[in-house]
Amino acid sequence: MKKATYAAVGIALLLIAIKSYAYFATNSVAMLSTLVDSMLDLGASAINLIAVRQSLVPADRDHRFGHGKAEALAGLFQSAIITGSAVFLLFQAGERLINPKTVYAGDVGIIVMVVSIVLTLVLVLYQRNVIRKTNSVAISADSLHYVGDVLINGGVILALILDTFFHLRFADGLFGILIALILLVSAWKIIRTSFADLMDEELGDEERENIKTIVLQQPGVLGIHDLRTRRSGQQVFIQMHIDMDGGISLHDAHTISDAVEARLMAEYPESEAIVHQDPIRVNDVPETLN
Repeated sequence: MKKATYAAVGIALLLIAIKSYAYFATNSVAMLSTLVDSMLDLGASAINLIAVRQSLVPADRDHRFGHGKAEALAGLFQSAIITGSAVFLLFQAGERLINPKTVYAGDVGIIVMVVSIVLTLVLVLYQRNVIRKTNSVAISADSLHYVGDVLINGGVILALILDTFFHLRFADGLFGILIALILLVSAWKIIRTSFADLMDEELGDEERENIKTIVLQQPGVLGIHDLRTRRSGQQVFIQMHIDMDGGISLHDAHTISDAVEARLMAEYPESEAIVHQDPIRVNDVPETLN
């Protein structure tokens, strides 16, 4: 995760450098839009770098559940920055749409955008690999920026082609507006993901059903109810009540609970499970599970 944040900051700095050159060479508002977007990416990636380092700090006396929610807080901060900049771009692009200006050195801008797309795709592929291994909210939010960048850079190339070779002056401002709207959509997705983490939203139905299946595979478990789940950064917290034969010893009940926790840890290495044992008579095993 730390390496992914370092890679994102490095790529963002490189993109800002080449896009700044392209903007001053082309005088394109679409190019300005993607330059501003890369500046946002740098800020967001820098915030992620700090948030990821904080989220990976082990639980301590004052933070018994760890520091995982630092990732979600970083996501909210990122979305606020992106939203403000998108609104700024809307005004800039709207003015250019009403009062079109000549775009210069369109070929330079196109070459820079192609290079930007290649660099961004390499970063996104690396981030996706990290996300598969860690399920990091912060890296997912950062990757979402750069996936949007691929679309944005493609849009800028199209705008430059239409303006430079077909003399469609409105294309520059129009694509600037479209890019701003893409940024707003990205900000909304980050907000939703961050709020799900901060508000202790349940895991998805598929994951919950998988947890139930794992628990019920343990010999001695007769049922499961009151399953509660939440995610905080890298950690998943699972709480449940399991039904067991009331006639077994406390030692055996504890052994079964430990086995359930071990099964869950094998499937979700980042999880922490709390299991409460409910004694029931074997003849009272419920036909349906909650």
